[in-house]
Amino acid sequence: MLKTRLTEKLRLRYPIISAPMAFAAGGRLASAVSNAGGLGLIGGGYGDAGWLTEEFRAAGNTAVGVGFITWSLARNPSLLDLALAHDPKAILLSFGDPTPFAARIKAQGVTLICQVQTRRDAERALEAEADIIVAQGSEAGGHGDKRATLTLVPEIADLIASRRPKTLLVAAGGIGDGRGLAAALILGADGVLVGSRLWASAEANVSEPMHAAALAATGDDTIRSQTMDIARKLPWPKRYTARVLKNAFIERWHGREDELVVVADQEAAKYRAAWAAGDPENSNTFVGEVVGLIEKIEPVSTIIARMASEAESVIREKAAVVTA
Repeated sequence: MLKTRLTEKLRLRYPIISAPMAFAAGGRLASAVSNAGGLGLIGGGYGDAGWLTEEFRAAGNTAVGVGFITWSLARNPSLLDLALAHDPKAILLSFGDPTPFAARIKAQGVTLICQVQTRRDAERALEAEADIIVAQGSEAGGHGDKRATLTLVPEIADLIASRRPKTLLVAAGGIGDGRGLAAALILGADGVLVGSRLWASAEANVSEPMHAAALAATGDDTIRSQTMDIARKLPWPKRYTARVLKNAFIERWHGREDELVVVADQEAAKYRAAWAAGDPENSNTFVGEVVGLIEKIEPVSTIIARMASEAESVIREKAAVVTA
């Protein structure tokens, strides 16, 4: 058993949290993660109250949390009330200032998780009295910034130790097996947040063609881009790009963003249709560099149990080598 401050605080079997991936992380995925011994988070996405309500219903009585894109939540703050009404185990905020929402979350006794991409973000999360900080490296799938997991995690670990030691730290970005979990713990994290590996699970809301595209890819086949946000007409702050698989859409528009802006109205309709169809060439497959470690689509319970078992083995083996 991997016992850490995270497993103790959240009463988990394993120090693993699932990323609240927009659309892919519904109630079925979140409940499967929690039932497997981690903490599952529903992806709050871009503010669809009906969808969020349905996904909480799909999670049933399982203890799950929810994650929000903070700048999007600021445009529709009533979604926080909706989420709190479902008594979530935790709420994760990422990609924006958590301060306007932090007090309400904590006042209800809900664990506040702030995902950050830089040291400055972490300082702001500490000021907001986050219970848990997720240090997300640029290896991650989906939206993020420029820092790498390997350096960001220990830097924030040191920051937390000096300013607010009771705050927990979770690593994210490029973590898809037991080696990644073990490495995160060595770097100073109390656990990990896993996205792409659980995206590639039987319980994720992902089309078969998207899964097939990911299984055929390596980490070399991913790219950070803003083209998909321009095509979808989503006002993402410029500092955040998204890591996706390279495909026909990327080849057509990456590097031609100014031209894409001009025809965004037409492209938005095409992109939405391709996304609805699960078309991996004309929309985007949101996965990170860890895609090169994924060999098959499996149940969540299998993925999590193996990740924890591998991490325990790696830690024991490396400890023996070092002390030999």
